[in-house]
Amino acid sequence: ALSKTIIKNRLKENTRKNLSLKRAEEKAIVLLKAAENSYPAIDPSDIRCDQARDYARRIADLMEKKVQLVKQMVTISEGRKEYKVLRSFPGIGDSTACRLIGELGDIRRFKNAKQLNAYAGIDIMRYQSGNMQYRDRINKRGNKKLRKILFFMICSMLMAKGKPNHFVDYYYKLKKQPQSKPHKVAVVACMNKFLKVTFQLITHGILYDYESALPAQRS
Repeated sequence: ALSKTIIKNRLKENTRKNLSLKRAEEKAIVLLKAAENSYPAIDPSDIRCDQARDYARRIADLMEKKVQLVKQMVTISEGRKEYKVLRSFPGIGDSTACRLIGELGDIRRFKNAKQLNAYAGIDIMRYQSGNMQYRDRINKRGNKKLRKILFFMICSMLMAKGKPNHFVDYYYKLKKQPQSKPHKVAVVACMNKFLKVTFQLITHGILYDYESALPAQRS
């Protein structure tokens, strides 16, 4: 029953972020279209409306707390060599860089990239019995949180339209091969490649550079 202008102004007033008037108007249009295609199942005074508002406030509080925690993590991490190396990769922001440091710890404690892959749980396990050989799988015995961060990081890189990187190139190379790899298989292969490159860069104190790639990045 409200006009677009009233909804726009309410969104602007009740949103904690610095929402622009243009963005608020776009959201108001979306809400009005949704209202046209919906039918109220409960009365506005129903307790479930209060519950929905309460949940919305809780989510807003958690999101704000998350932003503050990321800022603290950046303050702690920005002086570290690995933070600078990770931030040099296109598609890796403050939050991802800090979370990777939190899950990887001191990467220099690993002797080689194979140990790092095993820690992440993406090293290959092969099953063979007599003349039967089963499909290769990752062992998944490593750090589950690290695998999740790496998986969504690669997916974000694939969706981004920014600077190029070798992991996106490698993904599409695997997809174009005569026997195209499934999406998840290709992403895990990119995760493997990322850990190898990251291990080399951090241990040698080198920032990522697409043009002057290390041999490990080109392989």
